[in-house]
Amino acid sequence: MKINRLVLTIFAPILLLVGTLGFVLPASMALTSGATPYNVFHLCFGVVGLGCVASKQPGAIKGFNVGFGAIDLYQAVASFAGLWPQEHFRWKAADDVLHVLVGAALVAVGLFADRVSAPAAAR
Repeated sequence: MKINRLVLTIFAPILLLVGTLGFVLPASMALTSGATPYNVFHLCFGVVGLGCVASKQPGAIKGFNVGFGAIDLYQAVASFAGLWPQEHFRWKAADDVLHVLVGAALVAVGLFADRVSAPAAAR
């Protein structure tokens, strides 16, 4: 299995789990935001991610990893700069750390994993 597909096969269900836990965990137990729009965001992107995996289309899988990674990085910037959708998502410090780490990892995997190198020259 290609690395991009493997990563998304693991990551999409995590998005679904995070979105679901955001609805069921009491706010006092949550390290991350439990805002309803933020939970819906995770659930929607988890479904889209699973759809990309099910499609078995490398371009869709790579595109999801790079795109969602970029969205995660934007969310970290938006949290620090007070940009949209900060008032709806109400990020916490743990969200910011996760957005930077996960976002950078997804962009890196999407851009650099599964690269096909040219065949070695015949000797």
